[in-house]
Amino acid sequence: MATANPPVYSSEKNSHIPWYLWCAALAVTSVTIGAHWDVSWHRSIGRDTFWTPAHMAIYACGILAGICCGYLILNTTFRRVPELLASSVGVFGFRAPLGAFLAAWGGIAMLTSAPFDNWWHNAYGLDVKIISPPHTLLMLGIFAVDVGALFLIAAAMNRAEGALFKKLQWLLLYLGGLMMVLTMFFRTEYVWDTKLHMASAYISVAIGVPTYFALLWECSRHRWAATWSAAFYTLFLIGLILILPLFPAEPKLGPVYQPVHQFIPPLFPVLLIVPAFCMDLLLQNTQRWKPWLIALVTGPVFVLSLVAVEWPFASFLMTNAAKDRFFGAGYLDYGTPPWSHEAMRQFLNPEHGLVLWKGLLLAMIYAAISTWIGLALGKWMRKVQR
Repeated sequence: MATANPPVYSSEKNSHIPWYLWCAALAVTSVTIGAHWDVSWHRSIGRDTFWTPAHMAIYACGILAGICCGYLILNTTFRRVPELLASSVGVFGFRAPLGAFLAAWGGIAMLTSAPFDNWWHNAYGLDVKIISPPHTLLMLGIFAVDVGALFLIAAAMNRAEGALFKKLQWLLLYLGGLMMVLTMFFRTEYVWDTKLHMASAYISVAIGVPTYFALLWECSRHRWAATWSAAFYTLFLIGLILILPLFPAEPKLGPVYQPVHQFIPPLFPVLLIVPAFCMDLLLQNTQRWKPWLIALVTGPVFVLSLVAVEWPFASFLMTNAAKDRFFGAGYLDYGTPPWSHEAMRQFLNPEHGLVLWKGLLLAMIYAAISTWIGLALGKWMRKVQR
């Protein structure tokens, strides 16, 4: 039976991050790289086989989650290691930290989706849409692994002191950056560079992204939590833009509209670091305010600061000056028709005036609600120790 109060680990005796937390962070890193690599594979080559390195990187996440969570569950339940037992919860007769059960379910769901996905493609086509039953199961599994890893690290940080607390704090912010990469990955269709002069792009960002920023700010206790997580997100994607085109690729499916000789990288990241910085400044100076008032102010600040930088930057991305190795606006999928907005570098249905401002007002409301949810979740996660 677990003790009432999990032990606090001092920075002198236990200053090293446990290996299973590194393993959980590596699992999230692997799937984040694999997901973008897989999309690049589809954009450059097409789906030629299940056994691509990108797929292996994705499913390695499930394996790594199984390793670290299996260790935690089995050692806590059967060996009854005191320090693990003291920070555990019970689920169906097994004991382990709550994050271990979440991530373990996610790993099982991911690995279950693998043969299902292979059958689906063989039955319905090599390169079908992203949203399909096996992909949905995979996405749910990835989300569970991410949240489980976040819980594991946050609980360990809440029990730690001194040097170990600082190390876990940075690991939490790194994980937050990877989660930002993944949440923006699932918004790709809405924040495509040709759609950045539409209110729908900013609505899609306002739903959820402020939640991550507010949650990380509260949970990590770092004054610049949102800025650092946005910085990790930005650096990760810029790294992919610089690295992926270094490797050769050739389309294997048709029709081929564009000559492709290397892997196509993702689009340049949305400039989230600006609203993240604004949120950090605001949260630092409103700690005595009611959460609903903080959220009410944060919503407009988040949306307007994002629009202020992203709107002109999107216009720059439509120019020839952005067709270089850094901004990557010149890379086109092999299946991109030459008459498309992407190929002609033109905005799709750009909005102006009242229509635009109605949409942005809706985005501000969503951002405010998202912030309020994030603050509440972050305060709750500061209390999690199991």
